[in-house]
Amino acid sequence: MYGRYTQDLGTFAKDEAARLRLQQGHGEGDTPRPRRPSELLEYTQGRCAPCRVCALQCQRFFISKVGEDWVFLILLGLVMALVSWAMDFAIATCLQAQKWMYGGLDTNVLLQYLAWVTYPTVLITFSAGFTQILAPQAVGSGIPEMKTILRGVVLKEYLTLKTFVAKVIGLTCALGSGMPLGKEGPFVHIASMCAALLSRFLSLFGGIYENEARNIEMLAAACAVGVGCCFAAPIGGVLFSIEVTSTFFAVRNYWRGFFAATFSAFIFRVLAVWNKDEETITALFKTRFRLDFPFDLQELPAFAVIGIASGFGGALFVYLNRKIVQFMRRQKTINRFLMKKRLLFPALVTLLISTLTFPPGFGQFMAGQLTQKDTLVTLFDNQTWAKQGLSDEFEYLGILEAWRHPRSNVFVTLVVFILMKFWMSALATTIPVPCGAFMPVFVIGAAFGRLVGESMAAWFPDGIHTDSNTYRIVPGGYAVVGAAALSGAVTHTVSTAVIVFELTGQISHILPVMIAVILANAVAQSLQPSLYDSIIRIKKLPYLPELGWGHHEKYNVRVEDIMVRDIRYVTLNCKYRDLQHVLHSTKMKSLPLVESAESMILLGSIERAQVGALLSHQLSPQRRLQALRQKVLAEDGHRLSDASICFQVRGVTAAGDVRPGCPPPPSPHHAPTGIALKSLFCANPATEPIEAQGTAYRKAKHVRLSIMEEMDLGDRMTPAEILEWEEQQLDQPVDFSSTKIDPAPFQLVEHTSLHKTHTIFSLLGLDHAYVTSIGRLVGMVSLKELRKAIEGSLIAKGVKVRPPLASFRDSTTSTGEPDTTALHQLWDRHQHHTMPREAGPAGDDDDDTPK
Repeated sequence: MYGRYTQDLGTFAKDEAARLRLQQGHGEGDTPRPRRPSELLEYTQGRCAPCRVCALQCQRFFISKVGEDWVFLILLGLVMALVSWAMDFAIATCLQAQKWMYGGLDTNVLLQYLAWVTYPTVLITFSAGFTQILAPQAVGSGIPEMKTILRGVVLKEYLTLKTFVAKVIGLTCALGSGMPLGKEGPFVHIASMCAALLSRFLSLFGGIYENEARNIEMLAAACAVGVGCCFAAPIGGVLFSIEVTSTFFAVRNYWRGFFAATFSAFIFRVLAVWNKDEETITALFKTRFRLDFPFDLQELPAFAVIGIASGFGGALFVYLNRKIVQFMRRQKTINRFLMKKRLLFPALVTLLISTLTFPPGFGQFMAGQLTQKDTLVTLFDNQTWAKQGLSDEFEYLGILEAWRHPRSNVFVTLVVFILMKFWMSALATTIPVPCGAFMPVFVIGAAFGRLVGESMAAWFPDGIHTDSNTYRIVPGGYAVVGAAALSGAVTHTVSTAVIVFELTGQISHILPVMIAVILANAVAQSLQPSLYDSIIRIKKLPYLPELGWGHHEKYNVRVEDIMVRDIRYVTLNCKYRDLQHVLHSTKMKSLPLVESAESMILLGSIERAQVGALLSHQLSPQRRLQALRQKVLAEDGHRLSDASICFQVRGVTAAGDVRPGCPPPPSPHHAPTGIALKSLFCANPATEPIEAQGTAYRKAKHVRLSIMEEMDLGDRMTPAEILEWEEQQLDQPVDFSSTKIDPAPFQLVEHTSLHKTHTIFSLLGLDHAYVTSIGRLVGMVSLKELRKAIEGSLIAKGVKVRPPLASFRDSTTSTGEPDTTALHQLWDRHQHHTMPREAGPAGDDDDDTPK
């Protein structure tokens, strides 16, 4: 039917277009010259008339093209590149100021310590206070919330200009303090806010930007831009954004993400060349590993060990971060104290970390004076720092001097660095400032890989290769593998391998990196959720967790095991009192509409706002006033029934023009007959307008009297009469004729598996679905029940608890017998219940077989 209808419509459109062209052809013979549009007339005069017309047409063409995707993506990439470069410049300036203060006070260690500790404490405190005052939604990474928003959940005040300003300034101060914090997660949030604000601005040119579905697509592209302009890694940025924000990704958004991320990364690196930071467009952390023989095959077990250890380390980092937050929330005394003194916790954490990283103090054992960028540059160095455990055989130059200690070797420094930075980063990411965790974890992974690489170089000083050629081990390659593995384990992503390739500019270690990242993900995903999913659980955001690996028993759990059976519904023949009871007894956003309480045939769903509007309209003061009017009108009509005369005052005629006839329905401009009649008889003669005062004054006089009369009628009813009238209205049947009803809400059958239910909810972005059996409403499944089922906690109020994982169902048995039993149950149910159906011919009454 739909195909034929579309074809007929297309044929009709062609015929109509041909007819219009034919009419225009005939019209040209009648009119000697077509007229230009009226807005072009002023441009057709003068010597430069053709240029003016062309300019106006070009302007219109540009405005029409602004609504296209590529213009939006170019603007988004340009703005984010400028923001990223400006923030990096400000952060570098802040870090350089700290080094200048520390170096200028080298004569006094106490003053050095005060400067080293006070500077980051002031910046972090300002960042926390500024963010808390302006927009508390800017706190944290931003990826968990974007993951929730892309699923269709609306988070208030999260993509506003105020939050954008708070995020940018707060993140700049936080990273400028030198704390172990990252910028990748916040940049995803910043890019999303930029896309939302840009959509609002461009909506002035075209209505396409007001489409909600299109905004979601642009937010998906913005997430890729945030990662791409942060690391100048467009390919890894797109893949990483897909992995961390989307369960199911629409391929039509693929080119948008690549286009915007590539343009943003290009502008970001061009600005670095323009500022003379780089000679040309290169990688951020360019490495110089040898290409002819980057690694020996016998080194692959060492890379695998890095991957497995990084998996355990990533799971431990997520666990430690979550436990710190839960400890701060569960300790009521500490929680109440910190809620009153919001700036005390970030100040204390910053003071502790700054004290431990003070270079003349404990920081000398962990390269405390290096920034995150300098640390990565040194860890990716392709020279070996130590041979056979001796630290004096390598000449440390420049920033590499930070890793040298006269009383210990490089292994002690790396171990202390890894252990201290591990818990420092887990603690620092809980500070209520805009911050991410990707870069600190990336640095820790690089240090761990460097430790393994230095150990391998010490154990095999001449390399492992057994042929005549000797190739020494490159510890920098191990650092690259460790950085990708640990960051992938914490975020549960594989695209960190691609990000590493784009960051270093070399792809020589592609095989070790992929092996380590896959093994790290396999270990981490079996132990802990990702860092972003952990934050979602801590903040209790409405998001659906993923199904774990090897959970084949999830296919055995059905919707009937987890659904809520006791749900509130609205029947087609209900009364307003039933609507009031339903609204008071449940907080569901949408209510199912069934045919009757006996049949329970699901007809659709009604939004809670619609039900509330029905009830409010039924009990509105306007209807109460209208009922009172009709009552007064009936009394007056009964009183004047002998005279059989109806009076009506018309504002459009002269005053006193009383015409007999039946009164029209009441309207805002005409007073009802009874009220107008009473106004005429009860008015004071002294205040009656005389005929010489004009028609306008007399019209205003009568309008004023009718309004006063309406107020008098409204005040006449006592509270008891109002209550009695409302009780009468509540007993009336509901009229659904003007209500918006969704005739096709999402439905599941009771035997749908948990795995299929999870797929449907994730793919369509549902928050609830009704469960039906042969069209009858039997229950409802929401995100809450589905989340509890996946997490293995089925004990809840209103949830039917069955044996864990429904192990009583044997998945290995043949499906023939259960299907036959289900068919018999269906037949018995059909015999005992009369199914409502449409009226048909008399001969169809004998055909009761379900089709």
